[in-house]
Amino acid sequence: MWVLWPAFLAAGVLEMLVFAMIDPEDMRWMGQGITLPRQAIYSLGFFLLWTVTAVASALSLLLSQSGDSVNRDGRLAMDEKESGEPGPL
Repeated sequence: MWVLWPAFLAAGVLEMLVFAMIDPEDMRWMGQGITLPRQAIYSLGFFLLWTVTAVASALSLLLSQSGDSVNRDGRLAMDEKESGEPGPL
């Protein structure tokens, strides 16, 4: 939820900003008008923006970890696979 909730909020704000400037009926794809209803375009736009902001949030969360933390967690995961026993909690 540390990634999805902020991404959801950001996607909501971005959707309002994007579609305040762009009318779905004026949009073109490869030179042709889009035949989807407005609500479908709004929904697809929201999910696209949510995906992009979720990836950005996840990348920020990953990059905020220290190298020692990432290496230690990776080593514990490898130890569990090799021994077949769960590692220390």
